[in-house]
Amino acid sequence: IASIMNRVRNLKNKYRNEENITDEFNYTKISADTTDNSGTVNQIMMTRNNPEDWLCFLLKLEKKGVPQMDVGLLNRLIGRYSQAVTALPAEKYSQDESYARILVRFAELKALQDAEEARDQFHLARLNCKTFAFVHVAFAQFELSQENEKKCKQILQKAVECSAVPLELLETALQNFHLKKKQLLSDDEK
Repeated sequence: IASIMNRVRNLKNKYRNEENITDEFNYTKISADTTDNSGTVNQIMMTRNNPEDWLCFLLKLEKKGVPQMDVGLLNRLIGRYSQAVTALPAEKYSQDESYARILVRFAELKALQDAEEARDQFHLARLNCKTFAFVHVAFAQFELSQENEKKCKQILQKAVECSAVPLELLETALQNFHLKKKQLLSDDEK
């Protein structure tokens, strides 16, 4: 039995060493590839893997073009936002503003492709980050753009009821809704 246990330990150690070498090789290879930013993604995931780093990376990636005009960029962004959402556990980051911004932006990008998937993502954002008023306003704005005025108003009212902050943002959005404006918040108000 001792001999078998020694062989098992040796095999485990050998496997771990080979795995580490392979990981180092892959990391170096991926880091050299700058076309799809996977080196940066791996670096984020291997170091702190926090929402702030992800958001910074994603916003830099967005500056490379206009997703509404460039389908390739839109698809890359959706893929990267999806990767960020998957890599960041909601239980740990639900109170993190950067995480909430990632969820909202992911939903907004999804809206450019598929309204139902976008709606699901907005629901997810609202469920996980209900304390942030901007999450509710973004979802309400989406519903308004889909001509669902009743749903828009309902989302804003529920946000007030669940004490999302800042309350002023919600009040402004509700006021603009009642004034029949197409934008719940102007760029200045955002």
